[in-house]
Amino acid sequence: MADREKAPGAVRQITSLTNPLVKDIRALAMKKVREETGRFIGEGLKLVTDALEENWPIAAIAYAPAVRDQPHVAKAAAAVRARGGDVLEMGEAVLAKITHRDNPQMVVGVFGQRLKPLAEVKVGEGEVWVALEQVRDPGNLGTIIRTVDSVGAKGVILIGETCDPFSFETVRATMGSLFHVPLAKTNRDAFLAWAKTTGIRLVGTHLKATHDYRKVESRAPTVLVMGNEQAGMTEEMTAACDVRVKIPMAGQADSLNLAVATGVMLYELRRGLL
Repeated sequence: MADREKAPGAVRQITSLTNPLVKDIRALAMKKVREETGRFIGEGLKLVTDALEENWPIAAIAYAPAVRDQPHVAKAAAAVRARGGDVLEMGEAVLAKITHRDNPQMVVGVFGQRLKPLAEVKVGEGEVWVALEQVRDPGNLGTIIRTVDSVGAKGVILIGETCDPFSFETVRATMGSLFHVPLAKTNRDAFLAWAKTTGIRLVGTHLKATHDYRKVESRAPTVLVMGNEQAGMTEEMTAACDVRVKIPMAGQADSLNLAVATGVMLYELRRGLL
């Protein structure tokens, strides 16, 4: 992220929309560029602070002149600088171009991506992970990551073709929980092989299930499996679940939003452990 004239860690002012650094950071809005660089952007001082607390790799912090002297911004900038990252002071117009928002927050971070190998995922007694099969909505994914953090579940496993956990929309929806919740990514066959080898319990929701979601024993090492927003779990994943449960509907709706259903299930599985 450092430019060609100054070493990493240097503080620099950027006022031009055509600055190469602005172009590089703005390009992180594209999934292809995020995959190539292993980086992503997040908006807001809270995200930068959360990342620093978790010793997450930070390539740069950018802030507007209006917040330069705020103590928390100065502290975050000093921490990024101490780690060799770039500290960039940018006008609001430049920040707006980077974030693709008319009213951006005054602080933006550029972070390195982290994905945990599935083989390193361990699920202990009383612990819960969430596995999401082909989730496509970044808002749902971000909200689920935030909920996992809130209930004290241990992490999220992304299965198959899912939306990008490091997209701007997903990162915003996590409200900083992205930096506290381990993420793993795999395909369905590898996931099912891992589940069989480790002996963990798979619990999934299904419209045709008869088991009440409130009657699932909560102490066993568990992976809660949730399917695609429209299609639900695939037949293979449904068959692999040790327990299939249903959340009853009292009104005319026949299903819940994916993030809401995941939240309901997580709080039930964690009941008595919070």
